[in-house]
Amino acid sequence: MPSLTVDGARTRAAALSVQSYDVDLDLTQGERTFGSTTTIRFTASDQSSWVDVKPDELISVTLNGTAVDVAGLNDGRLELTGLQPENELVVVASMLYSHDGEGLHRAVDAADGLAYTYAMSFLDAGPRIFACFDQPDLKAPYRFKVTAPEEWIVLGNGAATQVSPGRWELAETKRLSTYFVTVVAGPYHQITDSHDGIALSVVSRQSLKEALDREAADIFEVTKQSFDAYHRMFGYRYPFGDYHQAFVPEFNAGAMENPGCVTFRDQMVFRSAVTDGERSQRARTIVHEMAHQWFGDTVTMKWWNDLWLNESFAEYMAHRVSTEATRYTDNWIDFAYMRKWWGLQADQRSSTHPIAADAVKDALASLDDFDGISYAKGAAVLKQLAAYLGDDVFLAGVNAHIAANEFGNATFADLVAKWTEAGAVGLDDWAQAWLRTPGLDTISVSRTATGIKLHRKAPEAYPATRPHKLTVSGFDAEGRCTTVDVLVDADEVDVDLDPSLAVVVPDAGDDSWAKIRLDSLSLDNLAALLPKITDGVTRAVILNSVRDAVADAELDPKIGFDVVLGMLPTETSDIAVGTLLNWSNTHLLGVYLPYEPYRGQLADVLRARLETVEVGSSVQLSVARGFARFTDDVDRLNGWLVGNSAFSVPDGVTMDADLRWIVTLQLARLGAIGEAEINAELERDSSSEGIVHATRCRAALPTAAAKERAWTQIITDADIANYELYAACEGFWHPTQAELTASYVDRFFAEIPGTEKLRSGWVVGTSAQGAFPRYAIEQRVVDRAADLIADESVAAAIRRAVGDRADDLKRALAVRSAF
Repeated sequence: MPSLTVDGARTRAAALSVQSYDVDLDLTQGERTFGSTTTIRFTASDQSSWVDVKPDELISVTLNGTAVDVAGLNDGRLELTGLQPENELVVVASMLYSHDGEGLHRAVDAADGLAYTYAMSFLDAGPRIFACFDQPDLKAPYRFKVTAPEEWIVLGNGAATQVSPGRWELAETKRLSTYFVTVVAGPYHQITDSHDGIALSVVSRQSLKEALDREAADIFEVTKQSFDAYHRMFGYRYPFGDYHQAFVPEFNAGAMENPGCVTFRDQMVFRSAVTDGERSQRARTIVHEMAHQWFGDTVTMKWWNDLWLNESFAEYMAHRVSTEATRYTDNWIDFAYMRKWWGLQADQRSSTHPIAADAVKDALASLDDFDGISYAKGAAVLKQLAAYLGDDVFLAGVNAHIAANEFGNATFADLVAKWTEAGAVGLDDWAQAWLRTPGLDTISVSRTATGIKLHRKAPEAYPATRPHKLTVSGFDAEGRCTTVDVLVDADEVDVDLDPSLAVVVPDAGDDSWAKIRLDSLSLDNLAALLPKITDGVTRAVILNSVRDAVADAELDPKIGFDVVLGMLPTETSDIAVGTLLNWSNTHLLGVYLPYEPYRGQLADVLRARLETVEVGSSVQLSVARGFARFTDDVDRLNGWLVGNSAFSVPDGVTMDADLRWIVTLQLARLGAIGEAEINAELERDSSSEGIVHATRCRAALPTAAAKERAWTQIITDADIANYELYAACEGFWHPTQAELTASYVDRFFAEIPGTEKLRSGWVVGTSAQGAFPRYAIEQRVVDRAADLIADESVAAAIRRAVGDRADDLKRALAVRSAF
């Protein structure tokens, strides 16, 4: 169906003003469909417009008491004519439950057969639930009524009251954009609390009851600390009443900031042992979504081109407030290792784009730009801006922006005006260089007879003059550190540091957004000095520099691999260990380097670290997971599963459900087990999570039958749940199975375009990216990708996903050619 254009949105917003929505949902009609009756009251200055609705069956439509021909529905739009200054539209429809994480998603928990629903209205999914004028700048208050099975609970944006068995009414909301509207309904397990006059709750599936009971105290603690921090920071109380946090099944994103009822993927209710870094990541997600309650929900962008501002602001605040207000203090380490790396890669692909784009793309095309640039680069740039303006001016502008536009819509230009009123100067030039120009500078080091020079170089394709406020750290042979503050406002800047220092690290505090290059002397001394550099953020800056230099074919990937092997024996951050192993898995082994013998060397280092790592620590868990992923020691892996005393799991490591599946996956890839053993493991863990793990393991089996079955799921199964689909993609390709999967390389390009007819929204691009033959490092694959990208009949999300993967292949080819 056609996506809404910015011109279409502006025309409709100029003509209509929405007074209210009354939505009545009937969730008792069976497993396939639900009833939806929507009453919209609105004013109009034109006689015609359209309403968005995507039903299974459009039963009736009445405008101001007169029937509208339902046959006029075309591609999700129903034209409305004869509009009056004041109007009432009533739309009665039967809607389909979804299985792709958008619309009203229905999932059945394999553990107990219970069904759960939740609404995800983001971007253009709202009309799959209720009729609406679906664009962010037509805000309105909502009242919901829901009929549900009597044993269910119902939550939503407004406080929910059960008025009779199975019948719920939700209080009228503040003015909301359509994409924030949610209902969470099912036999959920709920735990309640309160803080500072705000009613709180957390909910999950019943099969996660024990886990939620364990985790609720930590979730509530972070929530309360964050409310206090934001109330102090913004001087504006949370305005949406209750605050529910619903951990729901098969959720595509990390979370969604629906006012009053935030939805999260329920893997964050940890059923197995997790690292401190994973707990910290959950805390940041909670803090991120809470930031949106002010910036995004109270004040919302007018069009999707400013969505970056919502996400960049929440991303920045998540790291800042988590560090300042909660017990989790490794947030900027995580940002440097993981979030920033995600954004750095996105900013160097052919699909790079400005953080703040012009309002030219339609709604779906805007979703394609919803990436590491929107989140991580934007957050890094806002961190720079706060330092550039000073925190007082930065927050004064934000607070004035919220107060001036509460429950309305605004643009980035409106925010710039508030910063300017607060005392900022030169913001237009700053915004042009940092926000409206894509790409990133390279900052490198050279040594002179008397000191250090920093060199700033803008990318040729996207020239700009960007100032960088950062620190430079120098380390002597003993690891002693000297740090100086530097403003890089020219292409060459002198730094007052001893040129004989063993290692010099620009942007050691990870305060800017640039490619960092170490000089040759620093690289020569790196192996000896890295164990002595104790600051986690600086270690991340160094690894990012190495990773990026390898990807640019400037540094031999063998040297990059040696850095991995050098860091693993002494690394004390589970975030760093996970990053090193993920980089090895996604970029080094089988991509830049042959899979063997490097896989074996990595497994040996991990096995040795297991003998020295602190028992029961997060690092031990990270190392154990990594060893299970990379070892080919079948006897040891089987011993871990069955408790064999000769190959017992290390003291301090628990063979819980999720670690058992990691071991089972590796045994499946090695061909050491088959269907029977995977089925036996599924009997031990018959949950929905177990089904997803089993799907991944079956796809990983090195047999023709297993690959064909997984491929059929990926390409032809319209009913497969989104998580199972992603798992089939994840298990399918592997460097050791290149011969077995060779025929599927060409099949991918022939068959992946057709998946757009089976699925919609987020899942289309995500599955195309996951199914791409990423280990087929050949020029012909790049050429096939180019042909697909040029074919405009292919869905934009698929072309974008293939383009990004093809860019990664080009870099791999360049690395292999150079070294």
